[in-house]
Amino acid sequence: MGSSGRWVAHVRDGQGDGAMTIVGVHGIGKYRYFQEAGSAAGAAEAMRAKWNAYLHTGLNGAAPYDGRSYLAEIAYYAHHLRQGDAEPIRDLDRMSPEHSLLMADWLAQLDLPRLDGVRAAAGESLTGLLRRLAEWAVDRFGPQLKDFAKNFVPEVAAYLAAPDAPARVRSRDTVAEVIRRRRPAVLIAHSLGSVVAYEALWAYPELRVELLITLGSPLGMPHVVFDRLLPPPLNGRGRRPPGVARWVNIADKDDIVAIPARLSDRFAGVDADELVDIDWIDFHTVGGYLGSGALNRHLKPYL
Repeated sequence: MGSSGRWVAHVRDGQGDGAMTIVGVHGIGKYRYFQEAGSAAGAAEAMRAKWNAYLHTGLNGAAPYDGRSYLAEIAYYAHHLRQGDAEPIRDLDRMSPEHSLLMADWLAQLDLPRLDGVRAAAGESLTGLLRRLAEWAVDRFGPQLKDFAKNFVPEVAAYLAAPDAPARVRSRDTVAEVIRRRRPAVLIAHSLGSVVAYEALWAYPELRVELLITLGSPLGMPHVVFDRLLPPPLNGRGRRPPGVARWVNIADKDDIVAIPARLSDRFAGVDADELVDIDWIDFHTVGGYLGSGALNRHLKPYL
């Protein structure tokens, strides 16, 4: 902390000193940054500015953001997902069979009345089951769930379409390249970004990270993510990537993506699982997580 009592980040803009560098990996629905900036580099920089402001709130409370830098870079990969047909869904009643099955698998795991045979259903019966699940989910989590699903479902489907899907390989390699170049001490990975980061660290085991922080992670979600991971889970358990010294997972209790919220139930090597209560309306945003103060004690050695 500085003499004023505020947190000071030991990160040099554009460089990063390795031992103190923090890198972020974004989640779903971030293609608009590419559209607005016209380049992946521009999108990454725009996102870095937002993450810095969010994290400043978490570290300093109501203190106005003064422009300081906490993160060296955001590993930006959203533009690669569009090569895997990850256009947002316009009408949830007109989804492809692939998207319908993925959404049914996801919604069936929420705290909703269970419907038997969701995975086995097909055709009109799947459409009917999906509509009923969606209605229950909207009643439980609010109408924003539909807007969230329109990005979550196609982007997860595009990334996990196949082990060698171009969107998957390019996204993973982009994240690995940023880690290789920046050599961060801390990697903060949000939402789908935690899946990309996990696979990147396994694909390139020579990459080293002192602390991996996953936020609102769907890594343990059965059928949708967990069973499709590379490398595949062994005897029903995933493992901490070999280059990660410590892994902390943080999930909001109402986060409909972090299922299960405790990754240690499915992964060996998770050093800490922390449940937080951010805001039921803001249950999954990276701003909610970074601004909540939940990361503060874990980041303290690096700030």
